Amino acid sequence: MAERILIVDDDVDSLKLIALMLQRQGYDIVVAKSGQQALDRAHADNPNLIILDVMMPDMDGYEVCRRLRRDPSTQAIPIIMFTAKTMVDDKVAGFEAGADDYLTKPTHPAELASRVKAILARSAAQRQVTAAPQAKVLGFLGAKGGVGTSTLAVNVGAALAKNEQVVLADLRLGQGTIGLSLGMGRATGMANLLSRPASDITPRAVENELVTHKTGLHLLLSSVRPKETLLNVAPDSASLILRHLRSISNLVLVDLGAGLTRLTTRILQEIDDVALAVEPNRITLTMAREILQEMGQLSIPASRISLVLINRAQSSLQIPWQEAEQMLGHEITAIISPAPELAFQAAESGFPIVAFQPNSIVANQFSKLAEEIAERRPV
Repeated sequence: MAERILIVDDDVDSLKLIALMLQRQGYDIVVAKSGQQALDRAHADNPNLIILDVMMPDMDGYEVCRRLRRDPSTQAIPIIMFTAKTMVDDKVAGFEAGADDYLTKPTHPAELASRVKAILARSAAQRQVTAAPQAKVLGFLGAKGGVGTSTLAVNVGAALAKNEQVVLADLRLGQGTIGLSLGMGRATGMANLLSRPASDITPRAVENELVTHKTGLHLLLSSVRPKETLLNVAPDSASLILRHLRSISNLVLVDLGAGLTRLTTRILQEIDDVALAVEPNRITLTMAREILQEMGQLSIPASRISLVLINRAQSSLQIPWQEAEQMLGHEITAIISPAPELAFQAAESGFPIVAFQPNSIVANQFSKLAEEIAERRPV
């Protein structure tokens, strides 16, 4: 069935010309000559795309666009603004109203056809993402920096990758050490995607930035380049990357770094479970308690939070796990034993501990946690 395009323009000659150009491309065309007619036809005909003139007597295109975006039944329809207005401010107004693209009159038929084809392709890809079976997403969050959150994420990911397709995404722009610890040379995939406009973050673009480790673990990496920390990251773009990863993998793990930020707060509301990494000392546990309280205010249920107690050094001064549970008011899911020498050797070899020395105590602890995570997954 041909894709349907609604063309809205009060200029009859312009309406006929655009309709003829697109009919020759094989599209099914419906037309409207006013803003109100456009709203009515959008509901009645359910078009795949709307080409919308700005300057109309009853209701300008900006207002039509805003109303379409507010209506749940029409808000997902892509919209191309098509107008004689050429000022930058006019284009900005169009995008702020919710337009997906902007063309100025007159335009060459080839350019119009190209823009229409591109918008329809992106829309179809987004529908596939929405309709596809969604993988579970597990976030790894540190109560503070330096507790071993990335080591936890890498080893759980590598353990799970033995039996299924797993992607580990590193959201720590400018502080991404996962690539270094695994001996991966290309570590700019996340920054490359987040530097693009949202319209260019497609499933194919995300797949192209993935790299694969020898363990079978697929990686979307950040680097340690300081300039990555200067990127103005839109939470919506990070959320879009996450949705695409859900569609191309069985299980997605996300290293969220330490503490709550504007970005991680948004991502936490979209993931299925979060593993909060803590150390058994009073400072870290106090910080973890604050994070747990904040997540409660974000309506993240305690059942979605796994506490992982990471012992980084043998010490009689560390707080016992039972006392840690009392301080946090939350059950501890897993306890990881200290293994600093093994962790160093594994990092130097470019392998996670579970692959470097799979029979070690700490590797078994990571693997057991991975099994528990797998068992909690919905069938």
